[in-house]
Amino acid sequence: MRRSFTPTLSELQALSACAECGSVTDAARRLGLTQSAVSRALASLEARLGVHLFHRVRKRLILSDAGRAMLRDTERVLSDINAAALTVMSFGGHADVLRLAVLPTFGTSWLIPRLPEFRRLAPQLSLDIASRLQTVDFDREPFDAALQRRELAGPGTSVMPLADEALIAVASPHLPGIGSIPLEDRAIARLPLLQQSTRPELWLDWFRDAGLDPITILRGPRFEHFGMVIAAARAGLGVALVPEIVAASDLEERRLSRISPRVLSSGSDYALIYPARNEISAPLATFRDWIRTTSVPY
Repeated sequence: MRRSFTPTLSELQALSACAECGSVTDAARRLGLTQSAVSRALASLEARLGVHLFHRVRKRLILSDAGRAMLRDTERVLSDINAAALTVMSFGGHADVLRLAVLPTFGTSWLIPRLPEFRRLAPQLSLDIASRLQTVDFDREPFDAALQRRELAGPGTSVMPLADEALIAVASPHLPGIGSIPLEDRAIARLPLLQQSTRPELWLDWFRDAGLDPITILRGPRFEHFGMVIAAARAGLGVALVPEIVAASDLEERRLSRISPRVLSSGSDYALIYPARNEISAPLATFRDWIRTTSVPY
């Protein structure tokens, strides 16, 4: 059998504790173990790796160069294991877990406000949600499905459309220079235009659709995603061109005003995307059936 150089968890814990405490006695007290157990774990690790991880100086343990190098990865591994344990604990004993990758603004403005309804429908199902702006690689990332725009679907995935992406121009009612609403496109072009760095073509498409030359009028700060763009619009930094689906609550609460009756269709739509192999997944089927019947605001 090939010899294993992979440390055990107890060996890594002994290394970390001894490095922090500076003595076997204090490390044993910290770990709730006997001094001899910590000494054996540390000796076993040094024998496994064939290096001295500590210098013994006046009954104190001082990390060697090899020890410092080993400690960096040891702390990362122990942190990852602890995070994994906390994640599992958060499931609260639920056997069914659905891991979703979601566009951040779509998640906060549309999905999350509707999740109480889903929880009442499927109280046994636990959700693990993370934000993703790019295509999800389901072979390498631990997601069961994604809520994103259709064009972010990778090969070998199934796509269930949810809503067309219709973009509208909005701004704070208190934006200087906004004047009376609605505004003509030439008036909008004179205002600061908030840019989204991951989709810089949106304002270009808006003004091309209006028959205006966009080259001379695209001015304004850049932000990574729609959530930041909407927050900037609320703060009065400029005009935002955003999907109506993610601006709906701000319009209803009058934090933003729609400044043009025009609607720009991006030719895209929001969709539930998942690998074809997950078709038979019971948690995904429950979520898919629910979101299919959940009303979309246009």
